[in-house]
Amino acid sequence: MTETFFVGIDGPAGSGKSSVSQQVARVLGFGYLDTGAVYRALAWHVVHLGYATDDETAVAAAFDAFEPRISLDPDVRDVRVGDVDVTSVIRSPETTAAVAGVARNLVVRERINHLFRAIVAEASYSGVVVEGRDITTVVAPDAPARILLTAHPDVRAARRSREMGSADVAAVAEAIRIRDASDATVSEFLTAAEGVDIVDTTHLNFEQSVEAVIAVIDGKRKGGQDGREQRV
Repeated sequence: MTETFFVGIDGPAGSGKSSVSQQVARVLGFGYLDTGAVYRALAWHVVHLGYATDDETAVAAAFDAFEPRISLDPDVRDVRVGDVDVTSVIRSPETTAAVAGVARNLVVRERINHLFRAIVAEASYSGVVVEGRDITTVVAPDAPARILLTAHPDVRAARRSREMGSADVAAVAEAIRIRDASDATVSEFLTAAEGVDIVDTTHLNFEQSVEAVIAVIDGKRKGGQDGREQRV
């Protein structure tokens, strides 16, 4: 059985990693794993059980009964916990507010990283694009393709503002800064580790960003040496 080709993509909020990763998976015929959706599903599960997400012991206990089922089809964003469809509810403000407490739980992060690896290993696709935090350094430090997708903070804020339909770019920029600072307490995602390819999309549009990421992946699939850093 051929091993699934693992593409790990990290990046800060507003870098475009979700939309770019999803389109890259479509183009290559790969699966797409949104690790953030799994964290959101776990946060919903914890709250649904009546636990506080900042209670580390309770969150760890909740994980024991956590049965996520997430579609890897880039065109089917279906997320379930057991038999419950949580695809929409995990995007609610309540769940969004609860995610940080779960994500800061280091014990749970370790266990959920094992879950990500298992999902990829059991995938029916020839490759899976996995995007989120710590993917290139902790989840899959030996993945054949590891990419840090980044952009200037001002560009990230402008893009996120358009996605949200917000005219207050300054407020969005501050929200991104706060989220980056919070995430940075448990994850290093602003600096590329050794061997991770950097794709800077500051001056690239969406299509160009997708092409740049695919170029890195194609290079790795054709036998490019690990440890080669490429700036696009």
